[in-house]
Amino acid sequence: MIAELADWADAFAPDDADRELADRALTDTVAVTLAASGDPVAAMTSGLPEAARWATTGHVLDFDDVHLPSTSHISVVCVNAALACGGGARAYLAGAGVMARLGTALGWRHYGSGWHTTCTAGAPAAAVAAGAALGLDADGLRRAMALAVPAAGGVQRAFGTSGKSLQVGFATDAGVRAARLAAAGASAEPAALDDWFALVGGASAPRLDGPAVPDGLAVKLHPCCYAMQRPISAARRLPYGERQAEDIARITVTTPAAGMQPLIHHRPRTGLEAKFSMEYAVATALLDGFPGMADFTDAAVRRPEAGRLLERTEVRVTEDGVRDGGLMGGETRIAVEDRDGEVAEAALELPQGHPRRPATDAELAAKVAACVGAERAAEVTGVTWESAAPLLRAALPAA
Repeated sequence: MIAELADWADAFAPDDADRELADRALTDTVAVTLAASGDPVAAMTSGLPEAARWATTGHVLDFDDVHLPSTSHISVVCVNAALACGGGARAYLAGAGVMARLGTALGWRHYGSGWHTTCTAGAPAAAVAAGAALGLDADGLRRAMALAVPAAGGVQRAFGTSGKSLQVGFATDAGVRAARLAAAGASAEPAALDDWFALVGGASAPRLDGPAVPDGLAVKLHPCCYAMQRPISAARRLPYGERQAEDIARITVTTPAAGMQPLIHHRPRTGLEAKFSMEYAVATALLDGFPGMADFTDAAVRRPEAGRLLERTEVRVTEDGVRDGGLMGGETRIAVEDRDGEVAEAALELPQGHPRRPATDAELAAKVAACVGAERAAEVTGVTWESAAPLLRAALPAA
């Protein structure tokens, strides 16, 4: 069953829309990786293989794109696996298509149980992206996927620590390693894929129809968990800003339970923890207007005014949308009451950047500029599959 994904990947022929998606994913992934090249976690990866370094660094800001049906960060895994083996758009798309289908087949129950699908689906998908770059046929891709199974794991309790991005790096590197071993002739039992799939609670057989990445990719406009993009966007609609925040008496957030699954830090102490906090999502939107990288530092989280808003925030969880929409089911509603008892409310179903509300060209350009600076924005916006790896190697040189 799962091994059939190798046949799909081997036969896959991208169309123009697929290639356009691949090029956007490349630009986004390179931009967020370069933005994090000076992060302490990036420094910790010195000495690790390229795929592990690049994927860890590309994920540490939590600014990389998301495939919502699979609840996974596809591009940071599959772009880097392809690049590490000299591959281009087709290798990325083959891996991305496998990751999208495998993650979706694992289902919300898998993610809701605490698994980090970017790692569980990511290791076999990275094996496909790397294997396609190395020229493996369907049999070689099957063996590569099976050889990646021992590393196909990761848990949400790592969220808010260095472990989250590192386990994404480990999964990506494991896929590349498995593909290289398969290319060298290593044998493996493809049936192990089905056994693994059952053990981690796989829900259904993967679909093999549709475009390379069914339902497209969600682009983040704020450097934090995707579950925070909606409350940030909703809070930004409220008539409050930095000057009025001190007058806020009470904040009530009503949101579906699924949207709270990854938001495990209710009183964040660090910038990494704040990336997984519903309460901080609302606080930073009210305080900072359009939260960016500077608003997810340890210093920003420890601001007294942020702490006051965290203490005044109540989150009410509903079951709305759980059956239909996974992470983005239902809507998030925010009510802010001021000291005079006046209440302002805003509600939102889909944030900007969702595939059904695509980010504009101007928003994407602003994101790239925020990541790399105005002087390098044109270089990164024009990055190609041939120029991307040298850019990453310059930013993250081998030890």
